Parts: sequence; structure tokens; C-alpha cells
Amino acid sequence: MSIFDSHEITPEALFSARRQFLKLGAGALVSASALSNLMASMPLDKALRYVPSTNPHGLVLNTLEQASNYVNFYEFSTDKEAPVKLSAKMKTSPWDVDFLGEIEKKEMLEVDELISLFGLEERIYRFRCVEGWSMVVPWIGFPLSKLVDYLQPNSKAKYVKFTTRYDPSMFPDQSKGIFASIKYPYVEGLRMDEAMNPLSFIAVGMYGKRLLPQNGAPIRLVVPWKYGFKSIKSIDNIEFVEEEPKNTWQVQNPKEYGFYANVNPSVDHPRWTQAKERVLGKFGKQNTLSFNGYEKEVGHLYAGMDLRKFF
Repeated sequence: MSIFDSHEITPEALFSARRQFLKLGAGALVSASALSNLMASMPLDKALRYVPSTNPHGLVLNTLEQASNYVNFYEFSTDKEAPVKLSAKMKTSPWDVDFLGEIEKKEMLEVDELISLFGLEERIYRFRCVEGWSMVVPWIGFPLSKLVDYLQPNSKAKYVKFTTRYDPSMFPDQSKGIFASIKYPYVEGLRMDEAMNPLSFIAVGMYGKRLLPQNGAPIRLVVPWKYGFKSIKSIDNIEFVEEEPKNTWQVQNPKEYGFYANVNPSVDHPRWTQAKERVLGKFGKQNTLSFNGYEKEVGHLYAGMDLRKFF
């Protein structure tokens, strides 16, 4: 499956509303605000009622096809396209998430319960992979801070640890045991102040609909100023801990991956330059922005830290 220029693919929402799409100008790049407003007015999925984004950064969206057909989801495959077919029969509902650790409310909640508790809003974010490619996605979900406040962490909770579901019957690579691509279950973590930053987001949908399996259904993390591997998919449990958790890639290869994984164009990965990036659907490269363009919102979190050391 090839990656096309964004004007060559009609986003799914616009395909379903061809007349409205023609009014916007078929063949032209669709602005994020126009697409967002159109999609918010359409009954794409009655289960997802959300507040549309104002698109404060004026970003232009990638298409649903681009964002859902070129993914990293090692639980299915290391291939970028294979997870689309391999995840087709993934059962994503009902899906319980367990909340553990240094919190007052130790409980298990189904994804729809979380939606009822916190409501939904749209966030249009840049997404930057450590491999040097990027895209812009309209996520639907709720701020992680709302969940943290609800769970009432105690003074011992310094970090938030996220774990992907472990189910070899669902995830082919997990069934390979010692021959699996990476160690499972997949683990990620955030410092508490990172988790409470307004940009940190729990996503249950994108492009007006529920998340597709290959995109991390039914619930995932989105941390837009960090490399994509931090935005853990198909979350099974969230634990509040006192010690910094070791994330999966940090364990896999500590010389190449650290805990923070902030997008930093001045610090190259041993295998990929981070100064430039290729936007999916475009052939040329563009400059990578510090903290993926969110330095104003998150730079203060790392004041005084040597970001070459704490990578």
C-alpha cells in the first residue's frame, strides 16, 4: 500500500458528504478547521459526541487513510501496513481499564464509563515518530488530568505507568514468546507533572469515530511533544507509582531510548536524524520543531535539565 499525497485521498468523513466536500473544493488540501467543523456536524458515530477543536495552531490534517494505514503496532507486526489486516477481528468492546497504585480510587472502569465521566473533546495534534516521519491527527478523547484528578493520587504518586493489554490470542507477536519482536506487555510512563499538563490526552477516537484497532483501540495515550512510542496503545491498566517506571524501549535498548523521549531536533537517534521529518503524504522533508512545536506549553517542565542526557 503506497502513501499518497493528501490531495489524492478523500478523507472518509468527506467521502460520506460529497456535496459538502465539493463546496470546500475537491482536490485542494482540506484545512483542519474546515474538516473539523464539517465532521462535528455529521452523525459519523452517535456514540461519540464531542466538542470540536478550534485548531489553535492552524494545522492541516493528514487523511484518515494515511493515519490508519501506516502505523507502528508491534503487538501485531513490525510492518507498517500489516496491523490493518491483522487487527481486523480485534475485540475492543467491552474493554475494562484497571486503575492501580498510589490512588484513593482503585477501581476498574469500562471505556464507555470513562467517556460518560469525562465527556469528549477534539484535539488536533502533531504526531512525530522517532523514525523521522510525522502527521497531524484530530484525536477525540479527554485530558489525562481529568482522569488523574478523579482517581485522587496520594503524595507517593510521582509517576504514572501505562501498560498495554497482554493477550496472545489477540496480539500475534505476543504469542511468539521469546521470539517476539519486543518484551511484552508494552509499558510506558510519565512524570506526574507531565501527566497533568493540559496537552496530555487520553484518546478513544479520531476523525469523528472510535479508534480503529491498528490505531490503538479502544483507548490510548497521546503526548504530542514526545516521540510517538510514548503514546501507548490499547491500554489495559494505569498505575500510579513512586519510582520512575522503565518503558519498553528503554529496557529494549537503553543506549538508544530514554524515559523522556521529548522531540528534540538537536539530538539525533543513532539510526535516524531528528533535525528533519517527512510528513506522510509529502515527498520532501521539513524541519522538526523543538518539543514538536509545543515548547511554549511544555518547555518549563524541563527547566535546568540537560536534554541530551535526559533523552
